[in-house]
Amino acid sequence: MKKRLIEEEVKQLPPIHIDEIPIQIKEFLNEIISISFPRQGHTSNLGIIESDQGFFALKRTKGKLFNSMLKKEVSILNSLNKTELPVPKVKKFIEQNNNIESWALIDFIEGETIRMALFNENNIEQRQEILFSFGKILSEIHSTPCPDELIEKQPWLDQMLFQADYNFNNYEVDGSKELLERMKVKKPEEYKQTLIHGDFTIDNVMISNGIITGVIDWSSGGYGDPRYDVSLAIRLKPNAFETEIDKQIFFEGYGGKIIDEDIFDFYTNGLYEFF
Repeated sequence: MKKRLIEEEVKQLPPIHIDEIPIQIKEFLNEIISISFPRQGHTSNLGIIESDQGFFALKRTKGKLFNSMLKKEVSILNSLNKTELPVPKVKKFIEQNNNIESWALIDFIEGETIRMALFNENNIEQRQEILFSFGKILSEIHSTPCPDELIEKQPWLDQMLFQADYNFNNYEVDGSKELLERMKVKKPEEYKQTLIHGDFTIDNVMISNGIITGVIDWSSGGYGDPRYDVSLAIRLKPNAFETEIDKQIFFEGYGGKIIDEDIFDFYTNGLYEFF
């Protein structure tokens, strides 16, 4: 789905009001001190809550599509909490109003996104350390054994192409029918599958004082082609990956280069156009 269209749909929802928060979450929080609203994601309302129990991120979704995405993310996070990866813990997940609306209370991750860290950092060496850490944490994700419950029998790329077809026929996407058919014919050779994030971008990794504090937004996670994560990670963005040096530093952190231009193009200018 075109992310700008999804974002517009989400923005139609008013900010979370304290009276809307489910009682089960309020009881867990005990006393709510404040709620703030950072830059919104594409699929949910997000509030940062300070309570006498600490700081938490509260996500609310409405509608079948976004509710299913939040439920999947909660399931993935619960599986990954058994690993050593820096992912937030889910405190509460509530489905209400006949599953028309869903809520997830998740640990708040300190820091800023890699995007903001790169934007705010002018020192070349510090920027390179950020990019190195960005690559290193992705390597740690890919080297972490995938929890059994996240492993599907059908190959990941076949699942993704099936979903791309569905998205093309049911949502407004950037990709064309011709591109989709071309991708089906020119699938890359199989690659050893690993645990993947599925949307590994500079917006979904948090950092503080040069240390990665967490990886967020896991609704697309699973057992798949690690080259997809790598391709999305190094896409050109303002202040990021505008030069080959940025990519080189990232791959040094990752531990090597596992993609070529054809793979990068297939995933970023092909498959990603349908999501």
